[in-house]
Amino acid sequence: MKFTMLLFLSLLSMAAIAADRPNVVFILADDLGAHDVGCFGSTFYETPNIDRLASHGVKFTQAYAANPLCSPTRASILTGIYPARIGITAPVCHLPEVQLEKKLEAAAGGGVRAIPANSITRLKTEYFTLAEAMHEAGYATAHFGKWHLGWNREKHPEDRYEPKDQGFDFEFPHAPNVPSPSGSYFSPWKWIKTPPDAPVGTHIEDRMSEEAAKYIREHKDKPFFLNYWAYSVHAPWNAKRDYIEHFKAKADEKNPQHNALYAAMVKSLDDGVGRILAAIDEAGIADRTIVIFFSDNGGYSYLPKATDPEGFAHMPATSNFPLKSGKASLYEGGTREPCIVLWPGRTKAGTTSDALFQSVDWFPTLLAMTGAKPREDLKFDGMDETSAILGTGAPRDRVFCHFPHGGHNAAELMPGYKPGAYVRKGDWKLIRFFADNEDGSDLLELYNLKDDIGETKNLAAEKPELVRELNQLLSDFLRETDAVIPIRNPNYKKESAISADPLQGWKARGCDAVVTNGIVTITGKNNAPFLGVGANVSGKATVKFRARCANGGDGKIEWLTPGTNSASAKSVPFTLTAGDWQTATVNVPADGAIGILRIYLPAQKQAVDIDWIEMKAAGKPRRWEF
Repeated sequence: MKFTMLLFLSLLSMAAIAADRPNVVFILADDLGAHDVGCFGSTFYETPNIDRLASHGVKFTQAYAANPLCSPTRASILTGIYPARIGITAPVCHLPEVQLEKKLEAAAGGGVRAIPANSITRLKTEYFTLAEAMHEAGYATAHFGKWHLGWNREKHPEDRYEPKDQGFDFEFPHAPNVPSPSGSYFSPWKWIKTPPDAPVGTHIEDRMSEEAAKYIREHKDKPFFLNYWAYSVHAPWNAKRDYIEHFKAKADEKNPQHNALYAAMVKSLDDGVGRILAAIDEAGIADRTIVIFFSDNGGYSYLPKATDPEGFAHMPATSNFPLKSGKASLYEGGTREPCIVLWPGRTKAGTTSDALFQSVDWFPTLLAMTGAKPREDLKFDGMDETSAILGTGAPRDRVFCHFPHGGHNAAELMPGYKPGAYVRKGDWKLIRFFADNEDGSDLLELYNLKDDIGETKNLAAEKPELVRELNQLLSDFLRETDAVIPIRNPNYKKESAISADPLQGWKARGCDAVVTNGIVTITGKNNAPFLGVGANVSGKATVKFRARCANGGDGKIEWLTPGTNSASAKSVPFTLTAGDWQTATVNVPADGAIGILRIYLPAQKQAVDIDWIEMKAAGKPRRWEF
C-alpha cells in the first residue's frame, strides 16, 4: 500500500511538472537566408508549414546569428556566449585535430593581407549547455540532425564532445563528425556513423523528422527539449527530382530567387517542419509546446556546384536581396536570420517584431520561458528576450559579431568575407575589417540600416564622431571577450597576392583566361564571354581597360545590384577597333549599388588581350595590373 501511494504521488509530481513546464522544440535550419521562406518575403520558395508556424507566433525581422558561419552560431545557442569568447569562430569542428586554444595562425603566405585566427575545433565540456540546464530542470533532451561542435576520436576516449556528452539523452542520426550530408541527402548515407534503416533514395530530412515525430509522441506525457537541427539547405546541391521539376516550371529569372534546385531543398526542409508540427498536434500537446525556428547563418547567395541534377551551376543558390552578400559575410546577408517564436497562450498570433535578437539570447530566454532557474555562477553574453517575444519591451539595443577569417581575395567572390568584426547599435552599423587598408590599418565602414538596408553607402567619412563612438564599443567588446584579433601579415606583398590569383579576383565565364607576362588573353567558348568581379561600390563609375584584338568588335559593360540576377542587369556598350593596343573608357551610369561588374568582350570572334583594368567610383579607384 505504501509503495502504491508513493508511485501515485510520483506520477502526480510528474504530471505537475509536465503541466508547469512547456515542451521546447528548437528548429534550426542550416544556411537558410533571411528571405528564404514565404512569411519572410519569398515569392518563389514554398514553405506552408513554416508560414503556418509564423501565423500562430511572432516573427522577428531583425534577428541575428552571432557569426556568419555555422559552428560558432551553434556554440552560441548552446552556451549563451559569444563565439569570440568561446574561440570557435569558424566551422572547423569536424576536423580530427582537437584544438582547444584561442590563437592566431602561425603564419600566412605573401598573398594574404591579415593573419587570421586559428579557431578552436571543439565545444569544451566545461561549458554548461542549454541541454544540461534543461536536463537539470527535469526535461528529457534529444538532438536530431547536424551537430558540428566536435566528436570523440576512438584513439582518445577521454575526449568527449558529442551531443550525449553535452546534455542530450538521445541523438539521431549519429553523425557528429560531418559538417553536411557529404555527397548526398539520399540514402544510403555513407557519412552517418550508424546509418538508420531506410529504403534506398530516402531523403535524410524525411527520415530524421519521422524519428523526431516518434520521439514527440513517445514523450507527450513529460516535458522534453528537442533540438531539430536540420541539414537543409547546406550543400551538397541535390534534391528530390519531382520537386526540382515543379519549381523549374514556375521559375522566373526576373525574380532574384529562381534556382529550382535550391527551392526543392527548401521544400524538403519545410516538409520536415510540417511533420514535427503535425506530431505535436497529434500528441495533443500544442497548447504547451514552445516552437522556435531560426537559421545558423545567411543564405548562400553565390554560385553553387550543382551535382544532381546538372544545370544550376550558372545561377546563385539563393538571393538575400535587399540584404548585401550572404553566408560568410559581415554584411547583413551573412548574419540576419529568419526567426519565429511560438509560445502558446503567450505570443500574439501573426505578430511581427523589429526588436533586436541574437543567437546568444536563446539560452537565457528559454530558461525564462520554461521557468527553469540558471545556476548561480552561470554568466551569459545573451539577454532574456521574453519581453520582446511578448511585445512589452526590447531589452537589446546592440549586437556584436567577430569573424577573424576570410581574406581580401575571397571577398571578391563573397563580399564581406574578410577578417573583421561589427557592432550594430540602433540603426547604425560599424564594420571593422582588420588590417585591410593598404597601409595595414583597419578599414572602417559605417551604414545606416534604416535608410540603407543594402549597405551601399559607407558614411564613415561623413560621421567621424559616430565612428569613434561605435569603434570604441567594438574595441571594448573585443577586449572583454578576449577575442583573437587578426594582425597585418608581415609577409604580405601585392605581387604575391597577384601570383596567388593571376586574375586578382576576376572570374572568366564563357571563356578561357590565361595570364602570361602581365597580359590576360581571353578566348571565348560561347557567344557571350566575359570577365566578372565583385565591385561593391555605389553610384556612377568609370571603367577603363587597355586591350587589343585583331579584328575588333562590340562589347558591353554590365552591372548588377546586390542580390539580383542577370535578368535585372543593366549595361552600356563599347567598341574595340581592330589592331594594336587601345584604351577603352566606359562611363557606367549606375544610380545605386554595383554588386557585380562584367566586361563582355568580342572574344568569341578572336582572342582579346587585356593589359590592365581600372574602375573609379565614389572616390574609390581600383586598378588591376596582371
